[in-house]
Amino acid sequence: MPNPAKSKGDAAEREVASLLSDLLGFTVRRKLGAGRADDCGDLDGIPDTVVQVVNYRDLFRAMRIKPPASERQQENAGATFGVTAVRMVGGRWLFVMTPDQYATYVRESLR
Repeated sequence: MPNPAKSKGDAAEREVASLLSDLLGFTVRRKLGAGRADDCGDLDGIPDTVVQVVNYRDLFRAMRIKPPASERQQENAGATFGVTAVRMVGGRWLFVMTPDQYATYVRESLR
């Protein structure tokens, strides 16, 4: 019997990968093996960047738990950048960073 939560998460990852592919003009794909101790994010194809995708009904839980998880994934991957894609009620996606992730983004952008 399929796991409904896994199916929902997989679909969200595919949706964000498609959205980013369209917006960035290059291919972004789902990464396999998410959830492992050495997890390096949910998506592949954005250079030096980890993307964590979350589609929880409880938005506050998602915002509290997943951005710090993306920092751990960023460390696992040795990536400079990290971001969490959070689905809002109604289907809209927001991209959320921790203060450290945002500061890194700004510092690197200004170089």
